[in-house]
Amino acid sequence: MYLGIDDTDSREGMCTTFVGLKAIMRIIELGYDIIGYPRLVRLNPNIPWKTRGNGSVVIRFGYGSGERIKIGEMEGEEIYGYAREKKGKIHLSLDALIDILEKYFVIADENTNPGIVLTERKFPESLYWRAVRGLIEIEEIEELLRNEGAEYRKYKLGRGIIGATAGIAWRAKKKTYELLTYVPEEKFNSERFVDERSVIEMDRAIKSTFDNYDYENRYIAIMPNSKTPVLYGIRGSDPRDLIKAKSMVKGSEFNAFLIYETNQGTDDHLQRKKIKDIHSYESVILRGKVIERPIRIEGGHVIFKISDGTGSVECAAYEPTKGFRDVVMALYPGDEIEVYGGIRKDRFTVNIEKIRVIKTEEIMVKVENPTCPKCGRKMESIGKGKGYRCRKCGIKVGEEAAKYEELKRIKPGYYEVPVIARRHLAKPVKLIMENVF
Repeated sequence: MYLGIDDTDSREGMCTTFVGLKAIMRIIELGYDIIGYPRLVRLNPNIPWKTRGNGSVVIRFGYGSGERIKIGEMEGEEIYGYAREKKGKIHLSLDALIDILEKYFVIADENTNPGIVLTERKFPESLYWRAVRGLIEIEEIEELLRNEGAEYRKYKLGRGIIGATAGIAWRAKKKTYELLTYVPEEKFNSERFVDERSVIEMDRAIKSTFDNYDYENRYIAIMPNSKTPVLYGIRGSDPRDLIKAKSMVKGSEFNAFLIYETNQGTDDHLQRKKIKDIHSYESVILRGKVIERPIRIEGGHVIFKISDGTGSVECAAYEPTKGFRDVVMALYPGDEIEVYGGIRKDRFTVNIEKIRVIKTEEIMVKVENPTCPKCGRKMESIGKGKGYRCRKCGIKVGEEAAKYEELKRIKPGYYEVPVIARRHLAKPVKLIMENVF
């Protein structure tokens, strides 16, 4: 069976992955086995009503067979998943789980609208792709669940059933992993810390991990900003390395950890499009030419335009992207690039996650006014595009007489926003270069 959970947390606290941990412990208590790793499935990052990271949790369970895989620990008790599932009738309804799930819903938050789905069958994969790249109406999901004979519960608006259903539909063709550590419940609202030096050492030692630390901004990326049950989360492409990485990180006490299989760092949210075909709330890859020199506007944001022959669109590197804005400022009209990012609705703009510089224009810049061919003195500009004149001799020459040098341009390749500004789904350049998937 598959259990999907979504939209249980808030911007102020809690975490759906912790609800997933509690659900796993209850499922094991009831005599069932976890099959594989539990899943953390991120969906469309542009959805305006998401609580935080727009991630659903999916747990597959039944009767396990084959290799046992360590997926976590809870207060010293090891948690295992099984490589395969063997046949056997599962007699379980949501009634057996509902108390442990509801206990951790942040139901008082006006933006939290939990949903739970329990089903014997996976849903069509197309549902995942639509949910990670666009919008799905709740009425469509309810009709699907009724037709499939799935059991589900809605709380308040119940939007969580959309993510829970779409998460079950994910096939994990491209995947990474995240090991999450959890503080004891009595310390959920307490101050906690993670030692910066230990994170740097871990980041340098365990090469299969990514997005641990932002060296430019001295930011510990594995530690949440809000007081959630999570002390830290380490992401990587090899789950075995994550347990090694955990042993290297020093910080506050934690009493549990769990490894999730995820779609983080896969770029699953992105789709290649022509500019004429893009819509709000999508995440896209656009190939075109820069048609306007980038400018800094109020707030420190950098804006420029690209065109692909079907239309043009503004692209933005917002202030939180820090030094990445300097990369964008190095672009010139005529440069051919690919832009990766989400489409904002309020100002129809591509919010850049990364760019690929394909080809740059040759730019000549004036470094010195010409000298008078008669007296050798420096000549003065008559006006933009009008050439130069010697004040003493009165001789005039054209613009081409000045001394020019070729501007040193940005090199072709990928450039990404810093870790501090990176989205969960965005594929880091490191994974692109390593051809992880």
